[in-house]
Amino acid sequence: MINKLRSYIFDAVQILTTALFVIFFLLMMPFPWQWMQSGINVWARTIRLQARFMVGIGVRVVGLENVPEGPVIIASKHLSIWDTSFYQVLFPRTVYVMKKELLSIPIWGWTARKIRSISVDRSGGSSAMKKLIADTTARLDEGRKVIIFPEGTRMRPGQQTDFHPGIAAMYKYNNVPVVPVILNSGLFWGRNNIGEKTSGVITVEFLPAIEPGRDRKVFMHDLQACINEGTARLDAEARSEFPILGPAQITGQ
Repeated sequence: MINKLRSYIFDAVQILTTALFVIFFLLMMPFPWQWMQSGINVWARTIRLQARFMVGIGVRVVGLENVPEGPVIIASKHLSIWDTSFYQVLFPRTVYVMKKELLSIPIWGWTARKIRSISVDRSGGSSAMKKLIADTTARLDEGRKVIIFPEGTRMRPGQQTDFHPGIAAMYKYNNVPVVPVILNSGLFWGRNNIGEKTSGVITVEFLPAIEPGRDRKVFMHDLQACINEGTARLDAEARSEFPILGPAQITGQ
């Protein structure tokens, strides 16, 4: 009950904090995109600190040495809305691949466009894939790290689905490594977000990079296998370390 109350208080504070930052973001619109990126990075750090001190959600980062310097594609498991701001704390010039529909959200969509986020139209066919490749190449040429969630949406802990083909196209046409990332954020920051926070430590683990040059099918198999198997391992480790989480509820597809 106390944990639930802390969660709701944090959610209220987070909403207020975000609303204040939104005003700041609007003021930043006429200025260079780098200014907006810096503002978003400050917002992400602020929310992370609030979660740490108000709800008791810490973060453990493992394998950061596996991330090469400079431009790289990071393919991450996606379990929580927490994932969509975390990478900005580690990599200040991060840019995300997101659904095109998100750009239609007032203010948030404008902000995403301003920092040159990469949007993908899932119903756009080959033309959408070409745009995804071109936009990814452009952002990498700027020296930025591109974050993509290959499953395309948030999964519940223990849930899996086939990866979308966009990550394979990005890998094939850009001569940069792809770093797989596993995490267990959904155990502590629920998929539905409001009121679903649990004290503990979110683990984010960067796995060894997949270097350019692999066959497309081999790449997709290896990427999906290491992310799914690694995520299951982190899930089990977290449930052992934090008994309050209870046993796993969902498995498979």
